[in-house]
Amino acid sequence: MSELKTKPNNQSVEGFLNAVEHPVRKADGLRLLEIFKSETGEKPVLWGDSIVGFGSYPYQYPNGKTMEWFPVGYSPRKTSLSLYLMRSHKEYQSDLDALGKYKTGKGCLYINKLADIDESVLRKMIRETYQKLTAS
Repeated sequence: MSELKTKPNNQSVEGFLNAVEHPVRKADGLRLLEIFKSETGEKPVLWGDSIVGFGSYPYQYPNGKTMEWFPVGYSPRKTSLSLYLMRSHKEYQSDLDALGKYKTGKGCLYINKLADIDESVLRKMIRETYQKLTAS
């Protein structure tokens, strides 16, 4: 297996978010920063050059190899906000039903803007995912 390119680093999360060109994505990225910090109690860390992650947990690949990864995070991409909640979509389907307008990918949710979703549902999803994956 090749080495993972997306790793935590010491780059400024705020600097990254303030450099986002799209004004709505920038504002939403800064708002998500506050939401994720509030729901996890964790300090944000930039993973790679564009993912803001919170906390860490041992992720195990199907082949048994383990690596440290973030349980929850996000990225303000050019076309949408990518939300990383490291659980199966089936585990929180009832929350997804109440979330609002979104699309799913293999490991993330895509939303166009925060105004399209119910923030209280997102907060619950972040909190529950974080607590489940970091419980010892």
